[in-house]
Amino acid sequence: MDTMTKLEVLAGAAKYDVSCSSSGVSRGNQGGIGNAKSFGICHAWSSDGRCISLLKTLLSNDCVYDCRYCINRRSNDIRRASFSARELADLTIQFYRRNYIEGLFLSAAVEVSPDYTMEKIIQVLTLLRKKYSFQGYIHVKAIPGADPALIQQAGLLADRMSVNIEQPTEQSLRRLAPQKKLTVLHSSMQQLKEQIRAHAEESRRFRYAPRFVPAGQSTQMIVGATSDSDLIILQATQSLYQRFNMKRVYFSAYVPVNEDSDLPAPATAPPLLLREHRLYQSDWLLRFYHYKAEEILDPVHAYLDAELDPKTAWAIRHLDLFPVEINRASYEELLRIPGIGPKSALRIISQRRLAAVSVEEVKKLGVVFKRAQYFMTCKGVYAGRRPLDPATIRRIMAPGPAAVQPTLF
Repeated sequence: MDTMTKLEVLAGAAKYDVSCSSSGVSRGNQGGIGNAKSFGICHAWSSDGRCISLLKTLLSNDCVYDCRYCINRRSNDIRRASFSARELADLTIQFYRRNYIEGLFLSAAVEVSPDYTMEKIIQVLTLLRKKYSFQGYIHVKAIPGADPALIQQAGLLADRMSVNIEQPTEQSLRRLAPQKKLTVLHSSMQQLKEQIRAHAEESRRFRYAPRFVPAGQSTQMIVGATSDSDLIILQATQSLYQRFNMKRVYFSAYVPVNEDSDLPAPATAPPLLLREHRLYQSDWLLRFYHYKAEEILDPVHAYLDAELDPKTAWAIRHLDLFPVEINRASYEELLRIPGIGPKSALRIISQRRLAAVSVEEVKKLGVVFKRAQYFMTCKGVYAGRRPLDPATIRRIMAPGPAAVQPTLF
């Protein structure tokens, strides 16, 4: 099989992994080729507003595992392919020199064993960094169960690493990926966390200390392959941020590619993009708006509202806290108002130091007024044009027929 045919097979197999954007890396160019400074990767928006790309591929799809949801599972009769380390390194450099890409996202099926696979990944990274002096962004998968020394070696060559947790609970993981164990996944995440922290401390003390995964670690969770509720998913997400200092937890809507008694039937499973979208909105609330998973959802409301964004849905369920007087509210209270984000909350606080903020001034401070007006007062005057009533606000915020979140079970 020639190189381009391998790329067709392996790049196609990599499309189900969504945890491939980057941020926070500042690897500069010191005489080599490529530059990852202030860039995002894989059709992500960089800090200066550009959308840039990377080569996203598997090193091999010849997997010894039999995860039920995966197209590359051992029992599937599909075309198998594997790059050699030199093939993939050469291909990456050729694509970079043609200005096709600015970085590499490299994942791999577990070929032979975790250690064998991790060694092949390191060979690719070593060729790129040492032989070709490639200074562009590289994101690689840490293979759970691999020798910690190998993960350590890869981390010194990569900008970001990720360990895909796949499912939010041990029970779901055991059901769909019997060869994987949550404790092993957590162990690899913990190693990355400790090494990132140790090398960051060294960098503060020594100017030329080697950097270890400078863009941090991330993970991915499949949504919709099991009956786990959104509450369980958000609680698992919150735990990952707290325990392992994750940069991002990515959600991937389940795509039916296999027929299995433990999976939704391919013919009946609907797309779950709306649910994925709502989970990303909730993730934003966890990371930037000081919410807890148990506030966004609870056992009575275990699934995210299909009609309303999670922040508005929370506000409607807690109308006893509204309206909020924006000239006296704390930063945290301002963040709870739908339509007000971290930047607009800071602008309001800054502006009111000079004078009380009026309705007209609020509209100029980046507030989404059509949402915020129903949940705030300005100078003691209610800003909304309609009464603060749950049914009325829901009708305004979610016009048209009610959206139905399809279920797989």
